[in-house]
Amino acid sequence: MARAIPNYALYGDQARPAWLSTFDFEWIPQRSKPYNWDIQPHTHDAFVQVLMLTSGGGTVHLDHARIEMASPCLIVVPAQTVHGFRFTPDTNGPVITAAQRPLESLAALVMPELVQTVRTPRVTPLAPEGLEQLMPLFLAVEREHRQGDTGHVAAALALLTALAVQIARLQREVPAAPGHPLTRKAEQIEAFRRAVDERFREHLPVTAYAAALGVTAGQLTRLCQEVLGMSSLDVINARVVHEAQRELVYTVSSIKQVAARLGFVDEAYFGRFFRKHTGVTPTAFRDSALRALQDGGRGEFAAHD
Repeated sequence: MARAIPNYALYGDQARPAWLSTFDFEWIPQRSKPYNWDIQPHTHDAFVQVLMLTSGGGTVHLDHARIEMASPCLIVVPAQTVHGFRFTPDTNGPVITAAQRPLESLAALVMPELVQTVRTPRVTPLAPEGLEQLMPLFLAVEREHRQGDTGHVAAALALLTALAVQIARLQREVPAAPGHPLTRKAEQIEAFRRAVDERFREHLPVTAYAAALGVTAGQLTRLCQEVLGMSSLDVINARVVHEAQRELVYTVSSIKQVAARLGFVDEAYFGRFFRKHTGVTPTAFRDSALRALQDGGRGEFAAHD
């Protein structure tokens, strides 16, 4: 049986929904030192991470690539990317963890090419001037995280968008750090995830996605189990559930309207699907999620993550 890859909001913490914690800030030693600087492979279902090494180094695993890190450098880890770190004990630098979909939505409005910046895993070496350009933005995000003042989420999203702009500029100028070439398996997984992201509302069978990739449904499922720790059907269903949860929390649309936008033939079928995968009805989930948001993220969700 394939080994399940852990899914965390932050390494060592049980995964939480993206809307409950829009962004988080910490320094590398806070999370890594207690684990002897060795962060085992895991994923963040809905969060993108941006790390900047100001000292130290080590290695990072991004899906099937193993890449050497040397400070100063910048590391982008998109949601659902299997990743792990082995830092040297002198490593330091800021880490931002942010809900990827709200950031992508804002980026798509102001500069569409930024969406690809936050969706592409990459290690980018930094020159001293690059470090100087980025650090004020990291520190501004830290202030918003620490103070938690009125509008701090909106301010943080604006700062994160500005950070993504700077990252895009740097990536155009600086080649990515060399790593092992992307394997055929990694390329197929990325193609599959892109296709699911584009067409999940159509409720295509696994066979349709597999045919587009030139593999059988069984081969695609084995590939997903090996790389992502879940079946290909689980990948598709998880994408539908994630979008449903986002719609239920962030819109005032009726359950019937949400079901229609997600391609379900009727509200009852959507309700059965949602309950099967979360353990609660869409209405109960919405009520629980909104209460948790009103509590500032301290409430408990009835839904499973």
